[in-house]
Amino acid sequence: MTDDGPWLVVGLGNPGAEHAGDRHNVGAMVLDELAGRLRARFTAHRTNAAVAQVRLGGPPAGGAGGAPAVLAKPSSWMNLSGGPTSSLAKYYGVDPERVIAVHDELDVDAGLVRLKRGGGEGGHNGLRDISRALGTKDYLRVRVGIGRPPGRMDPADFVLRGFSATERKELPFLLADAADAVEALVERGLEAAQQRFHAP
Repeated sequence: MTDDGPWLVVGLGNPGAEHAGDRHNVGAMVLDELAGRLRARFTAHRTNAAVAQVRLGGPPAGGAGGAPAVLAKPSSWMNLSGGPTSSLAKYYGVDPERVIAVHDELDVDAGLVRLKRGGGEGGHNGLRDISRALGTKDYLRVRVGIGRPPGRMDPADFVLRGFSATERKELPFLLADAADAVEALVERGLEAAQQRFHAP
């Protein structure tokens, strides 16, 4: 894609070490994966988030190519993700259509990654708050599949639990795929990225 300004990639989750491994925090885990591969470090920002400035879609390990981007992990609770996201977009001059929200998705099978722009939030309160704060739903989403809860477990309880032993074995691959999806969105655009990650 042509460089029409910076990107803002927001990894959703809840604060605190006790939530770091929850399914609900997989968006923040993806940003840690991206920062690690780009050798970037997060620092506290006045918008109630931890941020790292990088270039995406270029050479690995922070090469000079690629588009400028801000990786952000809100320090707020998941349900209050909108304030930090909106403040960061204003601070860095990022248009809503260049905001990418990376989040857990119950309606995507575990281990899969799906991409879309706009649409509903599917009961995801973090996304709902971002839509409210940005004043639009027309931003990009990297939907990281965690699947539906087993039996009659409440979805709210399911997302606030850690991954199972089996899931943890596959988790590094899922995080890598989701990080690749973020880079593909920036480098190739939504349609090309969907063709890659939505292939059967």
